[in-house]
This record gives sequence, C-alpha cells and structure tokens, in this order.
Amino acid sequence: MLRNVCLGLAGCASALVMVSGAWALQSGGVEIGDLQTGSVVGQAFKELPVDLDIYATEVGALKILYPPTAVLDLKNRPGTPVLMRVTNKSGVERGFHMTAAENQSAPTVLNVMITLKPGETKYIGIPTSDLLYAAGVTFSYKDHLNPKEPDGKLVLIK
Repeated sequence: MLRNVCLGLAGCASALVMVSGAWALQSGGVEIGDLQTGSVVGQAFKELPVDLDIYATEVGALKILYPPTAVLDLKNRPGTPVLMRVTNKSGVERGFHMTAAENQSAPTVLNVMITLKPGETKYIGIPTSDLLYAAGVTFSYKDHLNPKEPDGKLVLIK
C-alpha cells in the first residue's frame, strides 16, 4: 500500500513539473518585429524606449557585433519590457543569436535568433521577468551566420 502511495506521489510531482513548465513557456516570451507594429506583453514597441542598440558591422575583414559587451541594469526597473534594436550596417546578410543556454538548458530558456538583410533593423522585446528569472547574469550573443567571428555578452545587473 505504501509503495502505491509513493508511486502515486511521484507521478503527481512529475505531472506538476510538466504542467508548470508549460505555464513558464507561455508566461512571457520574446517578440521580434518592427518599431511600428511590434509589441511585447501588450506594450507597443514604439511606446518603449530602446534599452540596447546592437550593430552588425565590419572592421576590416572582421565581422563583429558591436558593442562586444553590453550592460543592462534591472535593479530599479519598474517592470517595463526590455527593447533591443539590432541593425545590420554590413553590406551582406548577418545573423544575431542571443541565448542564456550557457547558464541553463530548460525548454523555456531565452533563445532569440534573427537574420538581417543589409541595412535592416529589427526590434526584440523581452519581458523583464524572462531576464530576472533566468539563471545567471550573462547572456551571449553572436552572428550565427558567421560562427567563427567574435561573440558578445549581455551582462545583467539584477
């Protein structure tokens, strides 16, 4: 009888973990779009200040994402989403991939990947909760179309 109860509790715990993971996946979510039509957690991109500007550019033959290190202070943030602007200043197609997968491996981990045409700008809206509840304080970003080129870091102050 005790064995059946233990198996029943383990099954309940397992089901609870699976359900809470599904809720976490749907609780926030990164949105990608343009300034005029994009929105994140019900707030239009055009109503939000741009928190970070990242440029895909070239220095000689080196393809880089600038700045190589960006810092974002979330300590006194009132809960408004973070808005990033990523602009391709190169003459060729470039990629941008930012992830927290170095710190965690859950299916709900922050993971953004976009491709930009020459001269194109895209906006990335990230709910503050997705950053605050992420494990660690460092997110890496790189050009996934040029994986051998230097990557960058986003450092959060929580």
